[in-house]
Amino acid sequence: MKALIAMSGGVDSSLAAKLTADAGYACIGCTMKLYENADTGKPSSRTCCSLEDVEDARGVACQLGMPYYVFNFTEDFRRCVMDRFADSYRRGVTPNPCIDCNRYLKFDRLLQRAETLGCDCLVTGHYARIQREKGRYVLKKALDASKDQSYVLYMLTQAQLSRLRFPLGDLRKTEVRAMAAENGFLNADKPDSQDICFVPDGNYSRVVELRSGPALPGDFVDREGRVLGRHRGIIHYTVGQRKGLGLSLLEPMYVCRICPDTNQVVLGRDEELWSRTFTVREMNWISGEAPGAPFRCRVRVRYRQAEQWAEVTPTAGGAEISFDQPQRAITPGQAAVLYDGDTVLGGGTIQTVTRRELE
Repeated sequence: MKALIAMSGGVDSSLAAKLTADAGYACIGCTMKLYENADTGKPSSRTCCSLEDVEDARGVACQLGMPYYVFNFTEDFRRCVMDRFADSYRRGVTPNPCIDCNRYLKFDRLLQRAETLGCDCLVTGHYARIQREKGRYVLKKALDASKDQSYVLYMLTQAQLSRLRFPLGDLRKTEVRAMAAENGFLNADKPDSQDICFVPDGNYSRVVELRSGPALPGDFVDREGRVLGRHRGIIHYTVGQRKGLGLSLLEPMYVCRICPDTNQVVLGRDEELWSRTFTVREMNWISGEAPGAPFRCRVRVRYRQAEQWAEVTPTAGGAEISFDQPQRAITPGQAAVLYDGDTVLGGGTIQTVTRRELE
């Protein structure tokens, strides 16, 4: 059996490579070059595509005695991730570029490259588990709940799951670091990446303007349309935001809605952010089949949010979801992921949110 190992230079993918080699696979290590530093607006920034990371990955591959390659996917990444990221903010929605990277790069382009190299599977350092149950592949949460990455893997299909391996799914992060240290990996204590890879300093609006031009100022308004002040451009704001508005108001106000058609940002009180019902588009069902009737399950609408009980009604290509209890700042553009216990049922992109249903 032959495996292609996606190596970022971090401890997780390094140990995944070690475990795969120990399991008897003939392994090839690789790193995806996703962008030039100039694409981020910070030519000398420390990013996950840095020379240091490539050398860390290459060093581990060399230590394990496996061939190693760097694949240049910069054009695909610009088109499928960075440009989509910028376009989303221009349309007033908040994207999750890590999900797009998984969808279009890691589990599409890289799987294609694995096939070209004659590999039987692609291995990554994701914290999640793949199991075979009743003739189908099942995606489950990782054993280590604090590191679980199942939320950003909801787009995986049966065909992809059949060719993927996640060796870290049954391990805790402390175990991963200890095992890496035991094997003499120099990156055993390397800090985890926390930010969007191409926005290393958190200034995402600079990247949006770099990709699609300057933002146009407009009006902050309340729900009745009264002007409250001027904003710097809708790309600078997300639903639920309070800080950084640059306004002096009589009470705390939050971004409740972003209106690209009128170039307005609607502000309101905290209670106006809470809602139960929303729609989802581009739904992916892990089983490969959409349920034929409404059903109940737990749903997560943020990466680190605890799942909440909801009623899910499948629709053509999507779903309508209604939480039992109101949730704060359900945000268009983010992912809604459905769970049955530890099993991921599927997920999609939040499209519209009903915010006035609680009145």
